[in-house]
Amino acid sequence: MATSTWSPSPRSKTDGLGDELQVVWEVEPGARVHERVGLPEATDFDDPHRLDAFLDAVRWGAASTADVRALQAPFRSGISIEDYQLDPLVRAIQMPRVNLLIADDVGLGKTIEAGLVVQELIVRHRARRVLVVCPASLQIQWRDQMRDKFGLEFRIVDAEALRRLRRERGLHANPWNHFPRLITSIDYLKRERPLRLLREVLPAAGQPAYPRRFDLLVIDEAHAVAPAGRGRYATDSLRTAAIRTLAPHCEHRLFLTATPHNGYPESFTALLELLDNQRFACGVAPDRTQLATILVRRLKSELQDWAGNRRFPPRRLEPIEVAYTPEESGGYASHAISSPCASATWRWARAPSSSRPAATWPTDWWRRGSRPSAGIPAPPASRPRAASRPARRASGSSPPTPRSA
Repeated sequence: MATSTWSPSPRSKTDGLGDELQVVWEVEPGARVHERVGLPEATDFDDPHRLDAFLDAVRWGAASTADVRALQAPFRSGISIEDYQLDPLVRAIQMPRVNLLIADDVGLGKTIEAGLVVQELIVRHRARRVLVVCPASLQIQWRDQMRDKFGLEFRIVDAEALRRLRRERGLHANPWNHFPRLITSIDYLKRERPLRLLREVLPAAGQPAYPRRFDLLVIDEAHAVAPAGRGRYATDSLRTAAIRTLAPHCEHRLFLTATPHNGYPESFTALLELLDNQRFACGVAPDRTQLATILVRRLKSELQDWAGNRRFPPRRLEPIEVAYTPEESGGYASHAISSPCASATWRWARAPSSSRPAATWPTDWWRRGSRPSAGIPAPPASRPRAASRPARRASGSSPPTPRSA
């Protein structure tokens, strides 16, 4: 009895699709040997509709890297795409190395735009190993969005995944190279143990850096990895240090954020340097031409439809007054206030509606050292801690203390 052994390619092993498959040739249904030089016998003509569908499949499946006019990802995804969401995709396929900062307004679909770029690069064989770094609360959302809308399987790398992987594959298994498409959180990546495991798969000093260990790096909420700007310098955080370790080993980089600039030029230029250190440098004002090349920034107020009408309704800020009940007002008045900010909030609640500024947060009065109205008392200079505690013990319960802003 003859047996046939099939060994997967290195790519299949990396994908974790199984090891070795053995079949019994005599009982294998439909087993035939196809000669490599042989051609199928043409016995009849195919149906014209079937031939047309076959030609379309061949044309769509033969995406060329040099062809920048034909987009594949919009036709392979299961989503309804808006026209403005194609701008990052068109820019990406025209760039020899994709370095984009997608800074669209909240609600414009930055995840969809990133998914289109990821799928297009995979179809064009320009990317295979993809790493998505996002906040921990968005990991499941990213995994589900990529699977349901683009047909791409991603695996989450966290402490539980590391324990499961080592139970299945041994203690020496590394979570950063067990699957080509991974999702992790920035707060997990910055820890000592995950960062040490990541350095094991990255080239050491003196080793060649090419080919890159990761083809595409996607960072969601990229403003969270920007260094804090203070004065004339930008101070790296643990998140920034982790991305500085990872970014040089990624061929393409895609940063997503709705707030790219936090008010400090040093922090913004450091973020641009993480994205593309060939165009930008920390502490150096970016060139407007180079910045326009990598920045995609659209606001809801700027987008219009084909008839020139606004796509989204205008945003209106209106204060909503919440009245305190007599019990709540009495509770705040009979106990000491925990902080000057909470004291300002309490005084703002007690003030008449006519004396409250509509668009000013109550704690701003305390921060600026001013009072909104002469009829509102100033916050106490010191809190009588010893006098307030016995009163709380005697009553048996105390109302919740307002948090300081």
